[in-house]
Amino acid sequence: MSGLIFNLFIFVLASFVGFELISKVPPTLHTPLMSGANAISGITIIGALIVAGQTGDEWAQIIGFLAIVFATINVVGGFMVTDRMLEMFKKKD
Repeated sequence: MSGLIFNLFIFVLASFVGFELISKVPPTLHTPLMSGANAISGITIIGALIVAGQTGDEWAQIIGFLAIVFATINVVGGFMVTDRMLEMFKKKD
């Protein structure tokens, strides 16, 4: 039980710190940071594939599969938004 409370505390603390860091990023840096976040989500996909493939537990496989689906949606959506933002900086003919 104490491990759950500690993990919940870390999650809440990370949420507040992440919100404060993201809110201080200037708009000109959003595109490069989004590309980096997409690369990290790609690593998440690899980790989820490993977890889903190496375990015999049915719940771990379900959670691993859901992690693969959500991380893939995050990567594809992130690259689509990044591409759209980069289109705004191209010269028009």
